[in-house]
Amino acid sequence: MSFKKLGLSSELLRAITETGYTEPTPIQQQAIPVILQGRDLMAAAQTGTGKTAGFTLPMLHILMLSGKDMSAGDHCPVRALVLTPTRELAAQVHESVLTYGKHLPLKSMVAFGGVKIGPQMAKLRKGVDIVIATPGRLLDLIQQKALDLSLVEILVLDEADRMLDMGFINDIRKI
Repeated sequence: MSFKKLGLSSELLRAITETGYTEPTPIQQQAIPVILQGRDLMAAAQTGTGKTAGFTLPMLHILMLSGKDMSAGDHCPVRALVLTPTRELAAQVHESVLTYGKHLPLKSMVAFGGVKIGPQMAKLRKGVDIVIATPGRLLDLIQQKALDLSLVEILVLDEADRMLDMGFINDIRKI
């Protein structure tokens, strides 16, 4: 099976080709069509099997089809939220979004603690389609009225089991 058969946009297929990938992994073959249909999905697979691309590719495709062009600089609401348990994973997911979304007019950002919140708030004021964040920093941004999640179309809980193991259940419920 090829990525093209999964129904992804030409811009995404171009980015995938530029990364050197030719065929989707089993988790991608199973997850991408389900997400493109707008259905909820819970998936588990070993590290290194392509889980991140399995949700970022269809997320980008859906947002591209349903969104407005941000190249004019208009403010846009956050339409996708990816929660991760650690800053390292948040940075990794953001890198995947940047890699696969490089030919799309979508804007994204990563938000986690341990760094100044001001630049993250400034980026949100300019408008982003996708936020990848850790629960604690996300709640800080919401509390400071820097982030509105009322128009989120897509929610991803990446490594949800790990977030629960790390005690984020109350934060996830608040979010």
